[in-house]
Amino acid sequence: MFELIFLGLGVGLLSGLFGIGGGTILVPLLLAFGYETKIAIGISVVQMVFSSIYGSYLNNKKGTLDVVMVLTIGAGGFSGALLSGTITSAFSDTTLQVIFLLFALFALLRLFMTTHEHRDKKEVHKVLLFTIGFVIGAISMTIGVGGSLILVPILVGFLHVPLKNATSAGLFFVVFSSVSGLISHSLHGHVDYESGVIIGLASLFGVYAGIHLKHRLDVKLQKRMLSLFYLIIVLYLSYKIFGA
Repeated sequence: MFELIFLGLGVGLLSGLFGIGGGTILVPLLLAFGYETKIAIGISVVQMVFSSIYGSYLNNKKGTLDVVMVLTIGAGGFSGALLSGTITSAFSDTTLQVIFLLFALFALLRLFMTTHEHRDKKEVHKVLLFTIGFVIGAISMTIGVGGSLILVPILVGFLHVPLKNATSAGLFFVVFSSVSGLISHSLHGHVDYESGVIIGLASLFGVYAGIHLKHRLDVKLQKRMLSLFYLIIVLYLSYKIFGA
């Protein structure tokens, strides 16, 4: 139990410090702790329910959350994530690890890509927003990560949503996809509720500390630290998949 609490605090701290979803951090750590891939994904989904709801509450208090816009995307994410448990069950552990490795590589490359903001917000049909949410929800919850890393660049680059609002929207989207993903993974027996709840509750304290620490660190230093962290994840997964 103490190990799980420590793990939750660490994941929350890194999530708050770097502003990223806990799944990208938590799944590799759980694999290192000896958890099976599907169970690690299920626990990660539980943790995301806690962190996304708490984070969205904080963002709403700051006035950066456009609830109306996210509802359509969130509905799509909820629908898509309902398939995640079935998709996860269809793949072997090694295949899921390879998919997660590709996602970690994308996350690492994203740090070196510039997303240009636009002044005018583009009006997009709700069917397109729903479809975007559906696809991202299905993909992200299959490997136990939040879809914000994929959604935010789409909102800013293609839909011209301001970056702060897009970041808040990305986290609020995870509320929909993670709750739906939890339902789906539960039906397929992928969820260790005890471990997930302990890590999820502990991560809230970590997120709070990480957010406060974030404002004291230089932005360039944060980016270097995050790049190093993603690189470690990529190397570890590469060794686990191809070197073992």
